[in-house]
Amino acid sequence: MSGVTLHPVASSMMSHIGHDPASKTLTILFNSGKRYDYDGVPQEVYERFLAASSQGSFFRNEIDDCYEYRQVRGRG
Repeated sequence: MSGVTLHPVASSMMSHIGHDPASKTLTILFNSGKRYDYDGVPQEVYERFLAASSQGSFFRNEIDDCYEYRQVRGRG
Protein backbone atom coordinates (compact mmCIF):
# COMPACT_ATOMS: atom_id res chain seq x y z
CA MET A 1 0.00 0.00 0.00
CA SER A 2 2.92 2.34 -0.37
CA GLY A 3 2.04 5.58 -2.07
CA VAL A 4 -1.49 5.78 -0.64
CA THR A 5 -2.14 9.09 1.09
CA LEU A 6 -3.75 8.68 4.47
CA HIS A 7 -6.06 11.54 5.39
CA PRO A 8 -6.58 12.49 9.05
CA VAL A 9 -10.15 12.24 10.31
CA ALA A 10 -11.78 13.59 13.45
CA SER A 11 -13.08 10.36 14.95
CA SER A 12 -12.95 8.66 18.32
CA MET A 13 -12.54 5.34 16.48
CA MET A 14 -9.93 6.02 13.77
CA SER A 15 -7.19 8.52 13.02
CA HIS A 16 -6.59 8.20 9.26
CA ILE A 17 -8.19 6.72 6.14
CA GLY A 18 -6.88 6.30 2.62
CA HIS A 19 -7.83 4.60 -0.63
CA ASP A 20 -6.04 3.09 -3.61
CA PRO A 21 -8.47 3.37 -6.54
CA ALA A 22 -6.41 1.01 -8.73
CA SER A 23 -6.74 -1.91 -6.30
CA LYS A 24 -9.95 -0.63 -4.61
CA THR A 25 -8.24 -1.03 -1.23
CA LEU A 26 -9.40 1.11 1.68
CA THR A 27 -6.87 1.58 4.48
CA ILE A 28 -7.99 2.54 7.97
CA LEU A 29 -5.63 3.40 10.81
CA PHE A 30 -7.53 2.98 14.06
CA ASN A 31 -6.75 4.94 17.22
CA SER A 32 -5.61 1.67 18.81
CA GLY A 33 -2.65 1.70 16.39
CA LYS A 34 -4.03 -1.18 14.31
CA ARG A 35 -4.20 -0.82 10.55
CA TYR A 36 -6.67 -2.70 8.38
CA ASP A 37 -7.06 -2.93 4.62
CA TYR A 38 -10.54 -3.50 3.17
CA ASP A 39 -10.72 -4.99 -0.33
CA GLY A 40 -13.08 -4.09 -3.16
CA VAL A 41 -14.12 -0.66 -1.86
CA PRO A 42 -15.20 1.60 -4.75
CA GLN A 43 -13.87 5.16 -5.00
CA GLU A 44 -17.40 6.53 -4.51
CA VAL A 45 -17.77 4.73 -1.16
CA TYR A 46 -14.38 6.08 -0.03
CA GLU A 47 -15.37 9.63 -0.99
CA ARG A 48 -18.62 9.32 0.98
CA PHE A 49 -16.65 7.88 3.91
CA LEU A 50 -14.19 10.78 3.88
CA ALA A 51 -17.02 13.35 3.69
CA ALA A 52 -19.26 11.71 6.31
CA SER A 53 -20.20 13.78 9.34
CA SER A 54 -19.36 10.70 11.45
CA GLN A 55 -16.73 8.35 10.06
CA GLY A 56 -17.44 5.92 12.91
CA SER A 57 -21.12 5.62 12.00
CA PHE A 58 -20.32 5.36 8.30
CA PHE A 59 -17.78 2.64 9.04
CA ARG A 60 -20.25 0.60 11.08
CA ASN A 61 -23.05 0.98 8.50
CA GLU A 62 -21.20 0.89 5.17
CA ILE A 63 -17.77 -0.75 5.64
CA ASP A 64 -17.65 -3.14 8.61
CA ASP A 65 -18.99 -6.60 7.69
CA CYS A 66 -19.49 -5.42 4.07
CA TYR A 67 -15.97 -5.96 2.68
CA GLU A 68 -13.22 -8.53 3.12
CA TYR A 69 -10.43 -7.17 5.30
CA ARG A 70 -7.09 -8.03 6.80
CA GLN A 71 -5.04 -6.60 9.63
CA VAL A 72 -1.87 -5.11 8.20
CA ARG A 73 -0.26 -3.86 11.37
CA GLY A 74 -0.85 -4.31 15.05
CA ARG A 75 0.13 -2.25 17.99
CA GLY A 76 3.71 -3.29 18.22
